[in-house]
Amino acid sequence: MKYLDVRLRQPDRMLHPMQRFIREGDAVRYEELRAWNILGPEGDREYELFYAEADREVYVEAIEAVDSVRWYDLTPIDDDSFYVYICQETREEDVRWRESFAALDLVIVPPVIYDSEAAFYMTIVGAGDDLQAMLEGLPDEIDVTVRAIGEYDRRHAPLTGDLTDRQLEAVEAAVAVGYYEVPREAGVESVAERLGCASSTAATLLQKAQARVMRRLVRRYGREGTSGERDAPIG
Repeated sequence: MKYLDVRLRQPDRMLHPMQRFIREGDAVRYEELRAWNILGPEGDREYELFYAEADREVYVEAIEAVDSVRWYDLTPIDDDSFYVYICQETREEDVRWRESFAALDLVIVPPVIYDSEAAFYMTIVGAGDDLQAMLEGLPDEIDVTVRAIGEYDRRHAPLTGDLTDRQLEAVEAAVAVGYYEVPREAGVESVAERLGCASSTAATLLQKAQARVMRRLVRRYGREGTSGERDAPIG
């Protein structure tokens, strides 16, 4: 079973109004699509659950101006974050790019994460041939960046997000040598020896991995609002 991590950036004319709202403004700090269903006799209606960190009043004004939205239900989490459950009509612009998935045996692994340009990051699972066919079938005007591809193994994904394989390897090495024990049983030199790299390289790998994991924990579970990096997705 193969997986593909990909970033898709649509041109302005293909954007959903809420994606355009993200791209053209700064009210949304972070957003992800948690779950969705496409229903109706012709697949013309869809239900979607989003998690967002944004200016709630501005977000509500934007969503109420979208013609395709039939109704929505917004549930606040705190002052800076909320869930929004949406029922909307499926747009022709979305049908076109989704056709690249339609006849293939592929599964999208949620969440789908949006960055500040309203590009979205997806993990897709299936056979290698189907993943390649999907990439080839996407409209030419969609900018595609393949971030990773390989055998699917996301046992650590709920916390590690989009750590690189080398960053995760460094964390695993640090755990193995006792770097995270209290009191610490080994230093970064032992991690570097296990990785076969310089101590400075090991230290950088650990710092980047720890930063990504901590940002993810605070954004998802912290009780205080944080800003963080808007352009870097937390997978």
